[in-house]
Amino acid sequence: MGRILGAAIYPHPPIIMEEIGRGEEKKAARTVDGAKALSRYIKEKSPTTIVVVTPHGPMFSDAMAISVEEELFGDFSAFGHGEISYNFNNNIPLVKKVINNAMEEDIMVAAVDETMAERYNIDRNLDHGTLVPLYFVDKEYKNFKLIHITYGALSPRDLYRFGRAVKRAVLESEDSIILLASGDLSHRLAEDGPYTYSPSGKVFDEKIISLIEDGNLEEILEFDLDLAEEAGECGLRSFMIMAGTIDGYRLRPEILSYEGPFGVGYCTAKIDMESDYVKLARESLEYYIKEGKLLDIPTGIPAEFLTARRGVFVTLNKNGDLRGCIGTIGPTKDNMALEIIRNAVSAGLEDPRFDRVTEDELDLIVYSVDVLSPPEVIEAKEDLDVVNYGVIVTSGYRRGLLLPNLDGVDTVDQQLHIALSKANIHPSEDYTMERFKVDRYY
Repeated sequence: MGRILGAAIYPHPPIIMEEIGRGEEKKAARTVDGAKALSRYIKEKSPTTIVVVTPHGPMFSDAMAISVEEELFGDFSAFGHGEISYNFNNNIPLVKKVINNAMEEDIMVAAVDETMAERYNIDRNLDHGTLVPLYFVDKEYKNFKLIHITYGALSPRDLYRFGRAVKRAVLESEDSIILLASGDLSHRLAEDGPYTYSPSGKVFDEKIISLIEDGNLEEILEFDLDLAEEAGECGLRSFMIMAGTIDGYRLRPEILSYEGPFGVGYCTAKIDMESDYVKLARESLEYYIKEGKLLDIPTGIPAEFLTARRGVFVTLNKNGDLRGCIGTIGPTKDNMALEIIRNAVSAGLEDPRFDRVTEDELDLIVYSVDVLSPPEVIEAKEDLDVVNYGVIVTSGYRRGLLLPNLDGVDTVDQQLHIALSKANIHPSEDYTMERFKVDRYY
């Protein structure tokens, strides 16, 4: 089963690239910082595929356009920098699923390849709406395939339905994706900008920012298209497709930056998704606090939750601070679903370092779930790596565990010191070490 890991909103002015801006990019410093932060977010999520929706590829009035060639190429020669070029592998199996699903919904798709490009006299190379965001992504993360989609001049409802077709294709696959919605906001924010000023520009940008910030993306279907036209935007349809792709998920949106240099609105934003692991943990704690009993295993959860047996840690944070963390080094229940249910409740109510979580706090809790691999014995601390491995230290009946990749834990010595302290083991005592990997879900 595939996974949608999240979505990212990028603007795409080439001037924010250092090579092209040649100092002018400093006027959009917040946008540059936001684009860099988004790229680190994508690296953290490590999708197998990035799906880009752009306004600036080959556009059709009655169809979505999807690149179907095995290799996707683009450069910045149109901006005087042909040496900045990129090649990406297309995810052809997933592209075919998207096309089939869209056609089943009676949404026309133009499959763009060399033959179609020649027939319609269009450029099949990647456009700047795709390349500018990927310029920043490439500096952080390279191990992905690309799907390149140009939105068509379809109705909001059809764009949303196409997004749902993308979602269904991903869930039917074995891929994990980030959807990258490329688009600038109003181009008419300033009297001295390159486009005709309109007071509608500011109104449009404020409304879009509010919808994203509040996670009310379904309302984008009812957006005032006349206002959008008066504002001179190019991102709205990308956002409509994005809204369909992440429909049905619990969203955690965050505006990273907004500014209007050069008379154009630039917004960077990430929209985090709640994984199936976190959803089960959250529902388990909420149900227990409200009903006073453990949640039954819900229907429709992934099959692996019922067949796998793994150690699981559930971590709760509130306002950026730890609020509880309880887990099991190895499996103690019949399946992973029961392990998550029990440990989520324990993290909220039984961590001795904290008071019990109350119902009033539930909306403020941020969850993560770590699924542990079986531990392996190691002989020396050189076998540890604070990013990739957690550690278990044991002396007699005393045992301490520390998860990998934790904020503030930067060295193996720090990692061992904390684990030994948790177990009340003095560093001079004899103790054994084991290491383990985790799959961390948000």
